[in-house]
Amino acid sequence: MSVVVSDTSPLHYLILCGAENVLPKLFRQVIIPPTVFRELQQPNTPTPVRQWASALPDWVAVQSPKTTNLTLDVDAGELEAICLAQEIHADAVLMDDRAGRNAAIQCGLAVVGTIGLLEQAAARGLIELPPALARLRQTNARLDPDLIRDALARDKARPQK
Repeated sequence: MSVVVSDTSPLHYLILCGAENVLPKLFRQVIIPPTVFRELQQPNTPTPVRQWASALPDWVAVQSPKTTNLTLDVDAGELEAICLAQEIHADAVLMDDRAGRNAAIQCGLAVVGTIGLLEQAAARGLIELPPALARLRQTNARLDPDLIRDALARDKARPQK
């Protein structure tokens, strides 16, 4: 994959667990819509996330979708991310919210969540998955225990590099 569009939560949680540096190794560019950019800078957003958003790395771009599909029943950030990903033919949309993921899939998009990103990074030898997931658990992320268990099982079964 080379160009992806991200919703707020994957960026938020990767930053909080110290794994945002895997993104430019997995993708050539991460594009975020303006609503996501604003959400990353909200006053109640954790300081590390606000600091990251205040000085975006060169592999992140902010771009507005030309149109939005108001029939999608998702929040504003997810709506912009889905519409932008469709417009630019992104390789995937990064999103955790179940309703957003379902809407993105119905729109024909590939979807990768935070756990999936960490798992891809571990498969490429960029991080060790168990400690990364342990750090993710320290955040306020709502995590499906089955997804965590399955990711750890796949990681354990993967041939070591």
